[in-house]
Amino acid sequence: MSTPTATRLHAADASVTVLSNTPSVTYWSHRYFGPWWNAFEVPAQSLCSGPLVIADVDELAYTDLATRVAACPQEEVTYAKAPLLLTRDSTGTIITAVSPDEGLAYRSESLAERLTISGCAPEPVALAAARIAREMARATLLWDGWTLLHASAVVRDGKALLAFGSKGSGKTTTALLLARRDFHLLANDRVFIKPVGDELRVLPWPSAAAIGLGLLDALGLYDIVRDRLQSGEQLHPTQHQDVTDALLADRREPLWEPGGKRERKVQVFPDQFPTWFGMELATSGTAATLLFPHIDPAAAPALIDGDRTLAEDDFMTGATEDRYPDHFHLARGINGGGNDLACASVADRLAALPHHQVVLGHDTTANADFLAKLAGAQ
Repeated sequence: MSTPTATRLHAADASVTVLSNTPSVTYWSHRYFGPWWNAFEVPAQSLCSGPLVIADVDELAYTDLATRVAACPQEEVTYAKAPLLLTRDSTGTIITAVSPDEGLAYRSESLAERLTISGCAPEPVALAAARIAREMARATLLWDGWTLLHASAVVRDGKALLAFGSKGSGKTTTALLLARRDFHLLANDRVFIKPVGDELRVLPWPSAAAIGLGLLDALGLYDIVRDRLQSGEQLHPTQHQDVTDALLADRREPLWEPGGKRERKVQVFPDQFPTWFGMELATSGTAATLLFPHIDPAAAPALIDGDRTLAEDDFMTGATEDRYPDHFHLARGINGGGNDLACASVADRLAALPHHQVVLGHDTTANADFLAKLAGAQ
C-alpha cells in the first residue's frame, strides 16, 4: 500500500484537500489547479477540518460500493457524459453512486463536506477527484458571495478585461490574442467575480481550455502543439481521439461532432499555456473593461455601434452545467452561478464599467494590434 499523499487548493476563502493512496492522483490536482488556484502539497497526516476528497485506486472498494448500489432502488442519471447509478440513504444526505463505464464509485456525505471516490484505474480517479474538488471550492465561493460569469479574461497591471459572447463570438480569440501581447491569461471561458469595497475582484475558473484547430493555426500555435505531441507529450485526456489524430496528421480544418452542432477542439492543460505557448497566467484581477466581440471574416478589426450589455446568458447557472450536474449535493442548495442578490449586484457594478462592441476579422496580427491598443487606452 502506498503512503497517502495530499494536495490542498485555495481560492480566496475556499479551501479543499484531495487525499489519495496513489501519488499520481494528488499530483494531477496539484498540476491542474496550481497555476490558477494556490495548490500545494500537505502532509497527509496533518489533515483537519474542511472539505475533503478521498480518491483511491481500489478495485475492492469500487466493487463493494457497486454491489451496494445494485442492491438498492436506483436513479439513472448522466454525469461527466457517462451513465451514473445513484442511491440515497433515508435522510437524503448520504449519496452513493457508481459509473460502470468509468469504473468509478462515489460516496458523498454532504453534511460532513466529504466525498470518497473509489476506482479501478489512476487516470479516471484523478480526473474525478479534480472535478469534485473544483465543485466543492465553487460551492464555498458562491456561498461567500462570488458569482460565476461566462466570460474570458486577461489581466495587465492588475486590471482585468472581460470578453463576453456566445460560442463562436470571439471570447477565446480575444483572450489568447491579448495573452500574446503582455497580458496574463486569467480565464478562457468563465470567471468568478465579487464586489470587494470599490472593486470587482475576479478569480479564474481552472479547466482545460478548448481551442479549435482553425483558431490554433491562425494564432500560430498549431505547429507548437503538433511538435509537442510528436515528441511524446500529451494534451488533456478529455480531448477526442479524432483531434489528436488530426494534429498528428497535420490536418488543420475544424472537426465537428456528428450533426455538425459542436466543434471538437484541442484541450489544453492550464500549465501548458506558459510552458508551451509562453503565455503567463494571472491568479486574480480587478474588472476594468468589458468587450463584446463579434467575428466577421471579411471585416477589419474596429469598434462598432450597438447597445449590447450584459444579458442573462452571460451569467452561469446550475442549468448550464450540462456535463456536471450537482447529483452529489456539493453546492449545498445554492445556484451553480451564485445567488440572485450577488448576481444583481455584480450586474449593476459591471454596467458602470467601459463597454465596447468590436468586430474582429481573420487577420490575427491586425486583431491583436487593435485589441492591445484598445485595452491599453483604458
